[in-house]
Amino acid sequence: MIKLSNVSKEYPKRGFALRDVSFQIQKGEFAFLMGHSGSGKSTTLRLIHMADRPTSGEVRVTGYSSDKMPDREIWKVRRRVGCVFQDFRLLPGRSAQENVSFALEVTGAPRKTIQPRAQRLLSQVGLAPKAGALVHEISGGEQQRVAVARALANDPFVLLADEPTGNLDDRATRGIVELFWDLNARGMAVLMATHDLELVRRYPNARVLELDQGRLVFDSNPT
Repeated sequence: MIKLSNVSKEYPKRGFALRDVSFQIQKGEFAFLMGHSGSGKSTTLRLIHMADRPTSGEVRVTGYSSDKMPDREIWKVRRRVGCVFQDFRLLPGRSAQENVSFALEVTGAPRKTIQPRAQRLLSQVGLAPKAGALVHEISGGEQQRVAVARALANDPFVLLADEPTGNLDDRATRGIVELFWDLNARGMAVLMATHDLELVRRYPNARVLELDQGRLVFDSNPT
């Protein structure tokens, strides 16, 4: 499903963000990607989403290769990979439903299906009662749930989450991770980047990958 083979990423001014990283994420797997700030977590997720290309090595996502994928076709990958971020990245001044609807609009969903589908997605993340609320009127945990609903708009096979609980309190954090587990139980692979060791310890059945200074230094379940 996702395979990184000897992947390195070097930036002109920052130097190497990743060095010779290899791992695979299988269908339906839940994995935490751990590491301190600057360890390479976000770079790894960007490469999987093909928002960036490796300097060397190969990233494969559902059969698409970073070596062979032309820029004009990257949308094919991104439509199957959902992304959630620490800062939510919601449209200000819009309602929860409008944020999810916009994601459906830009991907070309039939107009008559957009509103009912947005409502179903919000219901899936437990936010049906807040569908009409403006995003600044709801809590941080609820805003992140809107972001998850938006990420599910294209029925992705994998959800990438980059420090999604970094701005949340403990209760909201638990709610978001439990939501991810629920999605995973339905067959979606989840790769969640975090530096929160206590959070990871609460989920001993999850796979743990750890980066340090751009190198993969630990994998609890190498494949």
